[in-house]
Amino acid sequence: MGLFNAILGNASEVSIEKIRAEFQPMLISGESIEKAFKVIRDMFVFTNKRLILVDKQGITGSKVDYISIPYSSIIKFSKESAGLLDLDAELKIWVRGESMPIKKQFGKDNNINEVYQILSQYILK
Repeated sequence: MGLFNAILGNASEVSIEKIRAEFQPMLISGESIEKAFKVIRDMFVFTNKRLILVDKQGITGSKVDYISIPYSSIIKFSKESAGLLDLDAELKIWVRGESMPIKKQFGKDNNINEVYQILSQYILK
C-alpha cells in the first residue's frame, strides 16, 4: 500500500535517522526533529520550533527549496476526513500572510492524528 499511497500523493512517515544528516546544518541550538513525512519527493518536517517544507524541483530533484515556518506564524489548522470508510484524510495549515492553506494528503494507514497533535502541542501553548 506504501507505493500506492506514494503514487496518489499521500504522505508517509520518514525515519528521523534517515534525514538527520540532511537537516542537521539547518537546525539551531536546542532544536530537534520531531516527525517527518514524505509526499512523493517532497517532505514536511516538524521540529520542536518550526515546520520545514521541502520542495524538490525538476525531473532529477537536484534543486531543493526549504521553507521554514515558525509555529507562531501558523494561524489555524484542520484535518478533514469523509469518515471511517474514507481512504484519505487531508491536513490544512494556514500561515499568516497567505490566503490559501498548505494542504497535505494522508492515506488511511498514515496517522494524521499524530501530526495534528504535534501542531497542537507547539501552536496552542
